[in-house]
Amino acid sequence: MKKTGDYLGSPADLDGVVSVTPQPVAGAAIGIIAVNLVYPKLPGNVANASTFAFPVDYEVIDLAIEQLFEADPGAVDQIVQAAKRLEARGVRAIVGACGYFANFQTQVQAAVRVPVLLSSLAQLPLIKTSLRADQRIAVLVADIQGATPELLANVNATPDKVTFVDIGSLPEFHAIRYGETTLDNGALKRALVQKAVAAVKQDPSIGALLLECSDLPPYAAAIQAGIGLPVFDFITLINWLHQSLCQRPYYGFI
Repeated sequence: MKKTGDYLGSPADLDGVVSVTPQPVAGAAIGIIAVNLVYPKLPGNVANASTFAFPVDYEVIDLAIEQLFEADPGAVDQIVQAAKRLEARGVRAIVGACGYFANFQTQVQAAVRVPVLLSSLAQLPLIKTSLRADQRIAVLVADIQGATPELLANVNATPDKVTFVDIGSLPEFHAIRYGETTLDNGALKRALVQKAVAAVKQDPSIGALLLECSDLPPYAAAIQAGIGLPVFDFITLINWLHQSLCQRPYYGFI
């Protein structure tokens, strides 16, 4: 008998008996906590469901983005409750749609039974492991003031090999940062590429780049074309996590 959360991977599975716990929807392995912000969310954005090659489920919470940047204790309960609702709907893991959700990683992790990776910054230890000892990681961040050692500590990362690059103050980023409904996407792409190229020119020891912000994956390919280095973002994290949850058999020639 197959139960809630089991993988149905063959005709025999589909012909068998299933028994599930009560839940209104099914089939989304990844649950995403997003803040209720209004601005253009292009394909590639974590808050745009067409970004993913698999179904995702969303919980939208009413917080000011500054509450995430500043690790506001008053935000904890709303974030935890959102995670619990996603878990109750059957997701197999929970992520966030802002890198500064890292400020709440430990509280959410303790409140649910499924894996939790709220921030793209959770990739930093793995990226560091991949690089030489003399190399650094450039991290493009939406709020430079909130990019603190404490933020990194929440995802078991350290600042010793990290160079933060501020993109939140870019005029081209203003629409996203302050919730405007019109965005010059081409101008933002060019500005982000220029920021990344300048960071690598200033510090040739940079061996990889991480995009903290969940709004930046649409520009990852252009940034990589500009710097010629590995570029990590929320989508590399979520795809990696989803693969671990939904393994499939491999078929092919030998």
